[in-house]
Formats: sequence, structure tokens, C-alpha cells
Amino acid sequence: MTVRSPCIGACRIAPDTGWCVGCARTLAEITAWGGAGDAWRATVVAALPDRLGRAASRNGSSVNQKTSLAIKSQ
Repeated sequence: MTVRSPCIGACRIAPDTGWCVGCARTLAEITAWGGAGDAWRATVVAALPDRLGRAASRNGSSVNQKTSLAIKSQ
């Protein structure tokens, strides 16, 4: 099984969290993604819903639905 990238093309690192506003990965995770194995990718993807929820509650905005659906489909 290949774990797909959760990137939705809304790439910008939030200075307060260090997470991408589109996919909630760190810059280090984004950089390592291409050479990483599926076990590592799955671990990163498993952490994203919590990060997105925390970011949404901090910002008072809803979680990006496109990102949420992409993560759930993996």
C-alpha cells in the first residue's frame, strides 16, 4: 500500500504551530516525504487529524474539509 501525500496545494507554514495550513505537516515532514517509507508516512498521516483540529480550534476556523477527506480516504 502506498500512502499518498495529504498535500492540497495550500502550502504555507503557520508561524505559531510550524505546520502547513493546508495539510498540517511540518516542513521537515514535507521535505522527507518523497524519500520516506510507507510506515513513516502512515505515522505522519495518523497525526494530522489531531493537528488540524487543534489548529482549527486555535484559529476559530473550521478544519479544511478537503484535507480532512484526503486523510480519511487513506
